[in-house]
Amino acid sequence: MVNFLGARWALLLPGLVVVVLAGVLVWLLWAWQPGHPGDGAHRQLELAAAPAGGDFRLQSVDGPVALSDFREKVVLLYFGYTACPDICPTNLAIIGYALKQLTPAERQQVQVLFVSVDPARDDLERLAEYAAYFDPGILGITGSPAAVADAAARYGAAYRRTAASDSAMGYLVDHSAFTYVIDQGGSLVDTLPHATPAEAIVAQLRELLRVSS
Repeated sequence: MVNFLGARWALLLPGLVVVVLAGVLVWLLWAWQPGHPGDGAHRQLELAAAPAGGDFRLQSVDGPVALSDFREKVVLLYFGYTACPDICPTNLAIIGYALKQLTPAERQQVQVLFVSVDPARDDLERLAEYAAYFDPGILGITGSPAAVADAAARYGAAYRRTAASDSAMGYLVDHSAFTYVIDQGGSLVDTLPHATPAEAIVAQLRELLRVSS
Protein backbone atom coordinates (compact mmCIF):
# COMPACT_ATOMS: atom_id res chain seq x y z
CA MET A 1 0.00 0.00 0.00
CA VAL A 2 2.81 2.39 0.93
CA ASN A 3 4.64 1.63 -2.31
CA PHE A 4 1.44 2.25 -4.27
CA LEU A 5 0.93 5.64 -2.63
CA GLY A 6 4.55 6.55 -3.20
CA ALA A 7 4.33 5.66 -6.86
CA ARG A 8 1.07 7.60 -7.21
CA TRP A 9 2.66 10.67 -5.58
CA ALA A 10 5.65 10.41 -7.91
CA LEU A 11 3.28 10.51 -10.88
CA LEU A 12 1.36 13.51 -9.53
CA LEU A 13 4.37 15.58 -8.43
CA PRO A 14 5.45 16.86 -11.88
CA GLY A 15 1.92 18.09 -12.55
CA LEU A 16 1.78 19.86 -9.21
CA VAL A 17 5.11 21.55 -9.90
CA VAL A 18 3.78 22.85 -13.24
CA VAL A 19 0.66 24.23 -11.54
CA VAL A 20 2.72 25.98 -8.86
CA LEU A 21 5.11 27.49 -11.42
CA ALA A 22 2.19 28.67 -13.55
CA GLY A 23 0.69 30.36 -10.49
CA VAL A 24 3.98 32.12 -9.75
CA LEU A 25 4.20 33.32 -13.36
CA VAL A 26 0.67 34.71 -13.25
CA TRP A 27 1.50 36.56 -10.03
CA LEU A 28 4.65 38.06 -11.54
CA LEU A 29 2.79 39.25 -14.62
CA TRP A 30 0.13 40.89 -12.46
CA ALA A 31 2.14 42.25 -9.54
CA TRP A 32 5.59 42.92 -10.99
CA GLN A 33 4.60 44.58 -14.24
CA PRO A 34 6.21 48.05 -14.54
CA GLY A 35 3.61 50.76 -14.19
CA HIS A 36 1.04 48.59 -12.42
CA PRO A 37 -1.36 50.91 -10.60
CA GLY A 38 -0.94 51.43 -6.90
CA ASP A 39 0.33 53.92 -4.36
CA GLY A 40 4.08 54.36 -4.63
CA ALA A 41 4.28 52.09 -7.69
CA HIS A 42 7.15 52.54 -10.09
CA ARG A 43 5.66 53.66 -13.41
CA GLN A 44 6.90 53.46 -16.96
CA LEU A 45 6.17 56.72 -18.79
CA GLU A 46 5.45 57.42 -22.41
CA LEU A 47 7.68 59.76 -24.40
CA ALA A 48 7.39 63.41 -23.45
CA ALA A 49 7.73 64.44 -27.10
CA ALA A 50 8.71 63.06 -30.48
CA PRO A 51 12.47 62.33 -30.37
CA ALA A 52 14.52 64.65 -32.55
CA GLY A 53 18.00 63.50 -31.56
CA GLY A 54 21.11 65.62 -31.36
CA ASP A 55 24.42 65.98 -29.58
CA PHE A 56 24.86 66.51 -25.84
CA ARG A 57 27.66 66.51 -23.30
CA LEU A 58 27.59 64.86 -19.87
CA GLN A 59 30.11 63.40 -17.42
CA SER A 60 31.53 59.92 -16.88
CA VAL A 61 33.83 58.70 -14.14
CA ASP A 62 36.72 59.32 -16.55
CA GLY A 63 35.68 62.82 -17.64
CA PRO A 64 33.37 64.61 -20.08
CA VAL A 65 31.53 62.55 -22.69
CA ALA A 66 29.70 63.86 -25.76
CA LEU A 67 27.55 61.83 -28.09
CA SER A 68 29.69 63.16 -30.94
CA ASP A 69 32.72 61.40 -29.40
CA PHE A 70 31.32 58.19 -30.86
CA ARG A 71 30.96 59.18 -34.50
CA GLU A 72 31.62 56.16 -36.75
CA LYS A 73 30.06 53.91 -34.11
CA VAL A 74 26.46 52.81 -33.67
CA VAL A 75 25.20 54.09 -30.32
CA LEU A 76 22.44 52.65 -28.13
CA LEU A 77 21.23 55.37 -25.77
CA TYR A 78 19.12 54.66 -22.69
CA PHE A 79 17.84 56.92 -19.89
CA GLY A 80 17.29 55.49 -16.39
CA TYR A 81 18.85 55.38 -12.93
CA THR A 82 20.73 52.90 -10.75
CA ALA A 83 18.06 52.53 -8.04
CA CYS A 84 15.42 51.56 -10.61
CA PRO A 85 13.73 48.46 -9.20
CA ASP A 86 12.64 46.74 -12.39
CA ILE A 87 12.57 48.61 -15.71
CA CYS A 88 16.27 49.50 -16.07
CA PRO A 89 17.64 46.11 -14.99
CA THR A 90 15.40 44.39 -17.51
CA ASN A 91 16.36 46.62 -20.43
CA LEU A 92 20.07 46.74 -19.62
CA ALA A 93 20.23 42.97 -19.15
CA ILE A 94 18.71 42.51 -22.62
CA ILE A 95 21.12 45.03 -24.14
CA GLY A 96 24.04 43.33 -22.40
CA TYR A 97 22.95 39.98 -23.79
CA ALA A 98 22.64 41.47 -27.27
CA LEU A 99 26.20 42.80 -27.07
CA LYS A 100 27.47 39.33 -26.23
CA GLN A 101 26.00 38.01 -29.50
CA LEU A 102 28.20 40.34 -31.56
CA THR A 103 31.58 39.35 -32.91
CA PRO A 104 34.59 41.18 -31.40
CA ALA A 105 34.90 43.25 -34.59
CA GLU A 106 31.21 44.21 -34.46
CA ARG A 107 31.41 44.96 -30.74
CA GLN A 108 34.19 47.50 -31.31
CA GLN A 109 31.82 49.48 -33.55
CA VAL A 110 29.00 49.75 -30.99
CA GLN A 111 28.75 51.96 -27.90
CA VAL A 112 26.02 51.88 -25.24
CA LEU A 113 25.37 55.02 -23.18
CA PHE A 114 23.35 54.80 -19.96
CA VAL A 115 22.25 58.27 -18.87
CA SER A 116 21.19 58.60 -15.23
CA VAL A 117 18.21 60.90 -14.71
CA ASP A 118 18.87 60.79 -10.95
CA PRO A 119 22.15 62.73 -10.61
CA ALA A 120 21.38 63.59 -6.97
CA ARG A 121 21.99 59.97 -5.97
CA ASP A 122 23.98 58.53 -8.86
CA ASP A 123 27.53 59.70 -8.35
CA LEU A 124 29.90 58.83 -11.18
CA GLU A 125 31.61 55.94 -9.39
CA ARG A 126 28.32 54.27 -8.55
CA LEU A 127 27.05 54.83 -12.07
CA ALA A 128 30.17 53.28 -13.63
CA GLU A 129 29.95 50.21 -11.41
CA TYR A 130 26.24 49.74 -12.12
CA ALA A 131 26.60 50.04 -15.90
CA ALA A 132 29.55 47.65 -16.00
CA TYR A 133 27.52 45.01 -14.17
CA PHE A 134 25.46 44.50 -17.35
CA ASP A 135 28.42 44.80 -19.71
CA PRO A 136 31.90 46.27 -19.18
CA GLY A 137 31.48 48.34 -22.33
CA ILE A 138 28.34 50.16 -21.22
CA LEU A 139 29.26 53.73 -20.28
CA GLY A 140 27.35 55.37 -17.43
CA ILE A 141 27.03 59.15 -17.69
CA THR A 142 25.11 61.94 -16.00
CA GLY A 143 25.48 65.63 -15.18
CA SER A 144 23.77 68.60 -13.63
CA PRO A 145 19.96 68.49 -13.57
CA ALA A 146 19.92 71.07 -16.36
CA ALA A 147 22.37 69.12 -18.52
CA VAL A 148 20.45 65.87 -18.04
CA ALA A 149 17.17 67.62 -18.85
CA ASP A 150 18.66 69.04 -22.05
CA ALA A 151 19.86 65.61 -23.20
CA ALA A 152 16.53 64.00 -22.31
CA ALA A 153 14.55 66.68 -24.15
CA ARG A 154 16.45 65.98 -27.37
CA TYR A 155 15.20 62.40 -27.27
CA GLY A 156 11.76 62.99 -25.79
CA ALA A 157 12.73 61.02 -22.67
CA ALA A 158 10.32 61.59 -19.78
CA TYR A 159 11.09 61.29 -16.06
CA ARG A 160 9.70 62.53 -12.77
CA ARG A 161 10.44 62.00 -9.09
CA THR A 162 7.71 60.31 -7.04
CA ALA A 163 7.58 59.86 -3.29
CA ALA A 164 8.00 56.35 -1.92
CA SER A 165 7.33 56.57 1.80
CA ASP A 166 7.53 52.79 2.17
CA SER A 167 11.03 52.68 0.69
CA ALA A 168 14.34 53.41 2.36
CA MET A 169 15.31 55.30 -0.79
CA GLY A 170 12.72 58.00 -0.09
CA TYR A 171 11.69 58.40 -3.72
CA LEU A 172 11.53 56.61 -7.04
CA VAL A 173 11.94 58.09 -10.52
CA ASP A 174 9.24 57.20 -13.01
CA HIS A 175 10.72 57.32 -16.49
CA SER A 176 10.23 56.32 -20.10
CA ALA A 177 12.08 53.19 -21.13
CA PHE A 178 13.00 53.48 -24.78
CA THR A 179 16.35 52.59 -26.32
CA TYR A 180 17.48 55.05 -28.99
CA VAL A 181 19.49 53.75 -31.92
CA ILE A 182 21.90 56.32 -33.32
CA ASP A 183 23.88 55.68 -36.49
CA GLN A 184 27.53 56.32 -37.23
CA GLY A 185 26.78 59.87 -38.35
CA GLY A 186 25.08 60.78 -35.08
CA SER A 187 21.52 60.63 -36.45
CA LEU A 188 18.66 59.00 -34.57
CA VAL A 189 17.37 56.13 -36.71
CA ASP A 190 15.04 54.22 -34.39
CA THR A 191 13.37 54.24 -30.97
CA LEU A 192 12.98 50.76 -29.51
CA PRO A 193 10.29 50.02 -26.91
CA HIS A 194 10.99 48.57 -23.49
CA ALA A 195 12.25 44.98 -23.47
CA THR A 196 12.81 44.75 -27.21
CA PRO A 197 14.22 41.22 -27.68
CA ALA A 198 17.99 40.89 -27.92
CA GLU A 199 17.67 39.20 -31.31
CA ALA A 200 15.90 42.27 -32.74
CA ILE A 201 18.58 44.57 -31.32
CA VAL A 202 21.37 42.46 -32.80
CA ALA A 203 19.67 42.39 -36.21
CA GLN A 204 19.35 46.18 -36.27
CA LEU A 205 22.93 46.72 -35.16
CA ARG A 206 24.24 44.39 -37.84
CA GLU A 207 22.13 46.08 -40.49
CA LEU A 208 23.62 49.48 -39.63
CA LEU A 209 27.13 48.02 -39.48
CA ARG A 210 26.63 46.29 -42.84
CA VAL A 211 25.42 49.50 -44.51
CA SER A 212 28.49 51.40 -43.32
CA SER A 213 31.02 48.76 -44.37
